[in-house]
Amino acid sequence: MSVQRRRGQRARVWRTVEVTDSRGNTVTMADPTGSIEVRAAFIPQRSARAEVPGQQQINVVRMIVDPHLDGVNLWSRVEYAGRQWDIVSPPAYHHGDRKSRHWSIDIRERP
Repeated sequence: MSVQRRRGQRARVWRTVEVTDSRGNTVTMADPTGSIEVRAAFIPQRSARAEVPGQQQINVVRMIVDPHLDGVNLWSRVEYAGRQWDIVSPPAYHHGDRKSRHWSIDIRERP
């Protein structure tokens, strides 16, 4: 495990599950029953400050996390630094030796 992930910051991740709603439809959503706590490295990607009323602030951060995290995709949710984040792009798996393999996930702060 890299030093950045071992000494990284804590985050909570809600995995994706499929549930059946009251009408019998299958719905994909973040797991409402609970989250898992992970340590990850966070790298700022881009941000835009809302300068004028009507604009929206955008914060995008890349989260580098342990390769054993499964069940995470675009419908998952992350809580980091006391704020809620959505996953922006599909998680990318980076294969390497045992210490360097990881998932990188781009997350965007919820408005």
